[in-house]
Amino acid sequence: MVKMLLGIGNPLRGDDGAGNYVADRFRAPGWLALDCGTIPENFTGTVRKEHPELLVLVDAAEMGISPGEFRIILPDDIAAVTFGTHALPLSILIEFLSPEAGRVFFIGIQPDQTEMDQPLSKAVREGADRLTRILEGGALERIQEYRREG
Repeated sequence: MVKMLLGIGNPLRGDDGAGNYVADRFRAPGWLALDCGTIPENFTGTVRKEHPELLVLVDAAEMGISPGEFRIILPDDIAAVTFGTHALPLSILIEFLSPEAGRVFFIGIQPDQTEMDQPLSKAVREGADRLTRILEGGALERIQEYRREG
């Protein structure tokens, strides 16, 4: 059975391209990694066709932590931390895809800057590389969950 990683974001907006960066570099046996740009809903047919045992979505998320740090974000917290740059809110996309996959995880990477025509910041690039190594090593359980204040 296949596992899937969907990298989401806009690489033209600096650190908003963190998910795309991870998807472009991710290589692991038994995994299919897709760079979804800003319209991940265009890839729902692939998810439905593959029925992955594990589906991981990676995107920049404003969590109030150090740039480049990443967390697993639970469904109830997704709307509070994601940017409004996607055509369809990620919480709705995940709800739609959940029946098509064994387990679904959303991993957010804290951006530093999201201005137009900027590269990934050093901190976010290093964090994305660290996340890629963890996922390629099959150590998803090493990633902390995001805890919303209040």
